[in-house]
Amino acid sequence: MKRQFDLLVDSCCDLPYDYIEKNDIQLVSMIINLNNKEYVDDLGKTFDYNWFMEQLKEGAMPSTSQINIGTYSDVFKKYVSSEEPLLYLAFSSNLSGSFNNALSALNMLEEENGKLPVTIVDSKAACLSEGLLIKEIINQRDQGKSLEEVIAWLDSTINKVHSWVTVNDLNHLERGGRISKTSATIGSLVKIKPIIHIDEAGRLISVGKVRGRKKALEKIVDETKRTIINEESQTLLIAYAGDLEAGNYVKELILKKLNVKDVELLPMGPTISSHTGYGAIAVFSFGIDK
Repeated sequence: MKRQFDLLVDSCCDLPYDYIEKNDIQLVSMIINLNNKEYVDDLGKTFDYNWFMEQLKEGAMPSTSQINIGTYSDVFKKYVSSEEPLLYLAFSSNLSGSFNNALSALNMLEEENGKLPVTIVDSKAACLSEGLLIKEIINQRDQGKSLEEVIAWLDSTINKVHSWVTVNDLNHLERGGRISKTSATIGSLVKIKPIIHIDEAGRLISVGKVRGRKKALEKIVDETKRTIINEESQTLLIAYAGDLEAGNYVKELILKKLNVKDVELLPMGPTISSHTGYGAIAVFSFGIDK
């Protein structure tokens, strides 16, 4: 069956590179800056994930660079004289300027060449919440759905993607301006763990806190259970930043507390974990409207 459109994603989706390659998905990459060197987040094609996690565990504080206009322009140029549609599902515009850079690149090309068959959609998501959407887009594309049908599905579904996150290292939240230095210091001393959610606008917001790592892991599972719909048909995704033991614990809890089709445990990519730190755990599902 001839596919109805091409798909472009960014490395913030945190799906494995072999999945991207197998499904003929185009990829644009964020850049990781660490110790005055730049590294390409290519979802594990060349990036050494285990090395990076060791750096985080030892206290490294990497930064990230958004995808620039030139990178997007290089991709979109291929569609100047093409009738093949392209859908780009972008990292949340409230977490990165990449989405706006993509719009700028497309607008510049269209000023010179006329309308291009390129559609850019703000996922209002990050990490494997993007991944959930991408997996379903591929399912629909494989079924022969048109781009218009897929966009309509996205419009009705993006607000139903739930991300429940906890971090183990408050210093990264403090550096990102999400909590004060005082809160980070005191919270670390008394083992306070924040519960974080991505809201309907695609922003990371703190929605609570608990004391202790185990309680935090249990809380994100309980929040997933509270908000999920049609659980029997879902494969939930879990992202873990280095701490596989905690990831497995969360997976076991989900299988015990929810009647889901399956649970997939995947590494959290370097772009996202640069801002969450070592030990972050996140659960992703489709649920009630936010």
